[in-house]
Amino acid sequence: MKLIRHGAQGNEKPGLVDRTGGYRDLSAIVRDIAGPALAKDALDRLRMIDPESLPLLPKDIRLGPCVGGTRNFVAIGLNFADHAAETGAPIPSEPIIFNKAPSCISGPNDPVIIPKSSAKTDWEVELAVVIGARASYVHANEALDYVAGLCICNDVSEREWQMERGGTWTKGKGCPTFGPIGPWLVTLDEIPDLKALGMSLDVSGQRMQTGSTATMIFDVAQLVAYTSHFMMLEPGDIITTGTPPGVGLGMKPPRYLRPGDEMVLRIDGLGEQRQAVVAFDDWTAKVSSGEPTH
Repeated sequence: MKLIRHGAQGNEKPGLVDRTGGYRDLSAIVRDIAGPALAKDALDRLRMIDPESLPLLPKDIRLGPCVGGTRNFVAIGLNFADHAAETGAPIPSEPIIFNKAPSCISGPNDPVIIPKSSAKTDWEVELAVVIGARASYVHANEALDYVAGLCICNDVSEREWQMERGGTWTKGKGCPTFGPIGPWLVTLDEIPDLKALGMSLDVSGQRMQTGSTATMIFDVAQLVAYTSHFMMLEPGDIITTGTPPGVGLGMKPPRYLRPGDEMVLRIDGLGEQRQAVVAFDDWTAKVSSGEPTH
């Protein structure tokens, strides 16, 4: 299945994608794509529904983050061998874990805001894992049983704050709109091979990132198991699993996002994100005037 959340920001409703790519409303069936709805038995019940029996939604409806109720937004650093090489970093012997603020989560096509005083806002196309059942001290050979599905994540990053301001990477990772997820939450039965997913990201029509999950150092099952040994993972929590090469930081000279840029992200089987890049002052002026912000 491909599950969605649709509607106004902060008031998203559940839905799914039908066989033709149309969006269908699940509001009469389930409260949200969150919490108990992510359990295996709940997902199995949704699979029994004929999508054509559900109300058809407008094609241009806003898609929100594809999962709600996220408490932990965990990210993995330097998890692609070719990305580690472009940054000059050694291959990690264990996964590098840091946090993104859940408040940075946004819809897949919502604008990305360059923070106030930022000079080095960067992009990262990533495969994200959505947890479907409480996970604590799980083993890698059972870890996928705790996964509800996968989605695209743009791990937007402010590199100066991440790398030059001391302390942890978290400073450059959790700004508002720095975590677009979606468009769909795709259940694992639709993904034949987690280790062979093509990934790409374009900025203003120029291909920046081209990669594959084949170069991940630690795979999805390993990351779920490893993370569960350091924190309790709950349904709706997200682990975003690292990025392939081609980030702005790795270019010579570095190239960072500017107002007016547009990012397009794709992962095989998981759909497409498309985000306009907006300056902080322009964004706040739009909010103050009451104009739509997505």
